[in-house]
Amino acid sequence: MSYNRALSCSIAPALRMLSSSDGMASVKFYPGGEVFSSLAEDFDSKESSIKESDAELSGIDGFSAENKPIVSTPLLMEPDANISSEFAAFTVAHGHAPEIVVVRGLGGFRISGVGRESLSGVGAVGKSSDRLTGKIAIVTGAAQGFGRGIAEALAAEGARIAIADINLEGAMVCAKEINSDYDKGTAIAIGVDVSDESSVLHMIQETVLTFGGLDIMLSNAGILVAGSLGDLSTESFDLVTKVNYTGYFLCAKYASEPMKTQSKYAPGYLMDIIEINSKSGLEGSNKNSAYAGSKFGGIGLTQSFALELAEYGIKVNAICPGNFLDGSLWSDPDKGLFRQFLDAGKVDGAKTVDDVRKFYEAKVPMGRGCTVSDVMRAILYAVEQKYETGQAIPVTGGQVMLR
Repeated sequence: MSYNRALSCSIAPALRMLSSSDGMASVKFYPGGEVFSSLAEDFDSKESSIKESDAELSGIDGFSAENKPIVSTPLLMEPDANISSEFAAFTVAHGHAPEIVVVRGLGGFRISGVGRESLSGVGAVGKSSDRLTGKIAIVTGAAQGFGRGIAEALAAEGARIAIADINLEGAMVCAKEINSDYDKGTAIAIGVDVSDESSVLHMIQETVLTFGGLDIMLSNAGILVAGSLGDLSTESFDLVTKVNYTGYFLCAKYASEPMKTQSKYAPGYLMDIIEINSKSGLEGSNKNSAYAGSKFGGIGLTQSFALELAEYGIKVNAICPGNFLDGSLWSDPDKGLFRQFLDAGKVDGAKTVDDVRKFYEAKVPMGRGCTVSDVMRAILYAVEQKYETGQAIPVTGGQVMLR
């Protein structure tokens, strides 16, 4: 179905914040269709009782309510209407905010949230905490590794999440498992190539049209291609730069748009763009210049974005983890770095993979690799604090210390 996605993505965050200035509302967009033509006609003719038995509403989540009227009167707007004025006039006239907003020629927005339906809570397995209840997050590179662990931890804290990854199948598996553990609408899967501008824009739009806005952009997707200066190809250098550096730029560029809209309609509301950087963004990495350079550049972007976006209530910070020794990059038995370093004789005297691991653990004053829970503590700090922006937060166990 063809419709104006950009317009829809500008309306949804506005409705979300007008409905709940603390971000607790959720807005789902339904493009065009007979359902909303019918709603518009009902509004115009003052025929406002819409029941579950209406065939046109069948199969649309959230529109049925035990054979009781779903909505007394939808708010009907023209595409170029002043959203704030229309919303306020409706609320005064009816004594409550609208639950359905129909934009002529575009589609309908269903608003839910506090007093309408739970945004998080008991699911098939467990109950989320409330630290991030109502927050809407995107995690790139979330089909596996750090990204998946972060997405699962965000869900456990009550957030709604877009699982975004170039590996769509893996993202779908992750989203399905999260939805089975918590509410069924907690997570969605989106295929994305963070180095491709149109793909990143699509990711942001899909998130906004599903949940109604965006509060936390976690730019986690990244790749590592190591090699000495003489051996590293220009193609490999460019690829690492496109994914790690340009990809972060694109995520921040397009994530900031719905965030700016939310700031317009709820001044003082705070949001976050967070790059999962690396200890290699804090000090150089031998024979790993492409990766370290992209991460150093990421901190420069973080500081610059922070200065530009502060006026909109958008905090921008980087998390700099140490080595994720339990992840597949290091621990894969066939292709992991432990195996590669053992086979290459990089660690003097090492005879087993375990010898190599102990060598790298010994580099860390805390005596172990970084974990997802270590990174999540830093993420929660970045989100919950209200003052710091433009920071590179080390999570290295003391291996790299700020000067």
